[in-house]
Amino acid sequence: MTSKKLIVSAALAVTIAASVTAPVQAAGKEKCYGVAMAGQNDCGNLAGTHSCAGQSAVDNDFGEWKLVAKGTCTDLGGLLKSAAKKKYAKEKKDSK
Repeated sequence: MTSKKLIVSAALAVTIAASVTAPVQAAGKEKCYGVAMAGQNDCGNLAGTHSCAGQSAVDNDFGEWKLVAKGTCTDLGGLLKSAAKKKYAKEKKDSK
């Protein structure tokens, strides 16, 4: 492989890796916690027990999130990240 092809291949690999690991946040959308149905979450949860979409085990878990239209989260009965983190921390503390 020529050095030019090697450089192009490396640059492509870095670009693909960055796009795969970058958070997916579509314009006009926000993360809404507590509205995802089981198996319908968009990515990792607050507990850190998984980092993949479709891994939620129960409906409306406040540790799981889904992208929704900006400004609609509370209308759907969900919480934004800061409020969800507080609720998750409180429930975790109360369960001890």
